[in-house]
Amino acid sequence: MNNSIVTEFMILGLTQNPELQRVLFIVFLFMYTVAFLGNALIVIAIIYNTTLHTPMYVFLLALAIVDIVCTTSIIPKMLVTMLTAGMSISYESCMSQLFFFTWSLGAEMVLFTTMAYDRYVAICFPLRYRTIMNHHMCVTLLSITMVIAVTNSWVHTGLILRLTFCGPNTINHFFCEIPPLLSLSCSPIRINEIMVYVADITLAIGDFTLTCISYGFIIAAIFRIRTAEGKRKAFSTCSSHLIVVSHYYSPVIYTYIRPASSYSFARDKVIAALYTLVTPTLNPVVYSFRNKEMQTGIQKVFPFLKH
Repeated sequence: MNNSIVTEFMILGLTQNPELQRVLFIVFLFMYTVAFLGNALIVIAIIYNTTLHTPMYVFLLALAIVDIVCTTSIIPKMLVTMLTAGMSISYESCMSQLFFFTWSLGAEMVLFTTMAYDRYVAICFPLRYRTIMNHHMCVTLLSITMVIAVTNSWVHTGLILRLTFCGPNTINHFFCEIPPLLSLSCSPIRINEIMVYVADITLAIGDFTLTCISYGFIIAAIFRIRTAEGKRKAFSTCSSHLIVVSHYYSPVIYTYIRPASSYSFARDKVIAALYTLVTPTLNPVVYSFRNKEMQTGIQKVFPFLKH
């Protein structure tokens, strides 16, 4: 229910400097295009290639869809704002943006953990992989991911909807995120802050810990590989995955672990760009395009990409 007097918000964006804004518009448009096309390519390739209908690629498919939802719920509106100076966003559109972003945030964190577990089983128990990661297990893990993501999003969006916004209505950010919205509330936000803190501990820190544990077992298994080339390739893959995962979790944990009163808009909205755009742009490269099976699958669907 909308308890607010405010019917629309004003989005300030990343900067008010016109020259810097033009540069950022080109950079963000390029990155959004790369992220959208890269993830769309993965979705199409996996759907149309039956050889890629395995747990690992199904999880990559889910990750690509989540990244498309995340970037598309935020970046197009931001680009329009930068281009037209039309900084307003309706209360309903703001809440909708908040819901889809929070959903994608929760889904991505749980998916990283799920994918790490899948690789742990594949590397540490290769002979039992098909038995453990069967169709039922795959569906169960994806269902758990979606339930957690939707529940997380409904809780936080619902708690924001309970707040009263009576002015000011200027969001010093480039999209509707929880911390800047809490700073504008005219009603108590203690429950919101507690739930954000709980979600950060359980989802962000909890999932990051589980992901690191899985990769710890994977690295231990890599040490048992006899060939130097095999070790090199495995370490290369592992390290790139861990860099992307750390790059995603660190700013998320940093942003949501603190109370709204300590939020630094100038710094933290730049940090938010890391998990809203940079990671979705890197994910296709790190998790998919370096994979030979994925490259073959993409070339089957899009033959003109062979060269």
